[in-house]
Formats: sequence, C-alpha cells, structure tokens
Amino acid sequence: MEEMKRFYVDRRLCMGCKTCELRCAVERGSVTKNLVTAVQEAVKPRARVFVHSDGEKPVTIHCRQCDDAPCLRICSTGALQMDPETGVKFIDSEKCINCWMCVMVCPYGVIAPATELHTAFKCDRCFQMREPYCMAACPTGAIQLLTAKEIEEKLRELRSETMNNPV
Repeated sequence: MEEMKRFYVDRRLCMGCKTCELRCAVERGSVTKNLVTAVQEAVKPRARVFVHSDGEKPVTIHCRQCDDAPCLRICSTGALQMDPETGVKFIDSEKCINCWMCVMVCPYGVIAPATELHTAFKCDRCFQMREPYCMAACPTGAIQLLTAKEIEEKLRELRSETMNNPV
C-alpha cells in the first residue's frame, strides 16, 4: 500500500465560499447529480465535507482518515471498512444498521447520521474517483491531498512565515 495521502487545507487560500460543500452534496449526495434538480429531490443532498469558521478564517473539515480509526474498530457489522489499496476508511451503507456508534466515537465529529437514508455518512476522499470532488471544485486550490511529509513541510513553511511576519 502506498503512503496514505490526507487532506490539507491551506487556510490562507480558503475563502469560505462553500463550493466544496455544494459540489460534494450534488455529486455524492444526490440522485440526479445536477444542482438544479438535486434541490428538488425528496431526500435533500448532504455534503460529506463542511466549511466552518473560527470567526476569522474559514476552513473545510474532512474525515481525518485516522491511522487507528475508532470508528472502524467499533463498527460491529463491518459497514465501516478500509480500502486495502488506499487505506481510506469508508461506509458500506448496505451493512449499516443505524446504531450510530461510529458517530459517537469519532474524535473529530465528521461522521453524521443520515436517518432518512438509514446509514451513517462521512467523507471517503472520493477514493473511487480520479480526484475528490471538493478538491476539484475549490476555486483557489486550498484543498490539497498530500503525504504526511508534505503536510509537515507545509506546516514548517507556515510557522516560518508566521515567525518572520508577526501580526
């Protein structure tokens, strides 16, 4: 298995436009895959990625794809699974029994109950697609898929910039 890539969100680039949320909801949560008709569907599309703000800068929140994922360990039906090639944790909605244990143990609060769909849902990085929809939709390139080393380097650069240019 190749090294797991994780989402990195460059807060300097994120505008809080929620384009990532919208694209995720339409592409992953709707039947029609069309924005105009998706909002008219009986079960409203829901995003698997969320944009939040700390009052100053917005940031997108994705599943962290934990190495030692508590959601994966607690799932008694095998609905939460790990793709052997990519290491991505995903939910097989056919096996989900709506116990919501995964929702309760997620340390980041990114697994949500979709009671109308009778399953839990979360970001799975669109691992079966060529590129995550949220990342492709981001107009500024704030959402990136990077290895742990690449993220470490980005954070090192950010700390250096912050230390050299205090507010």
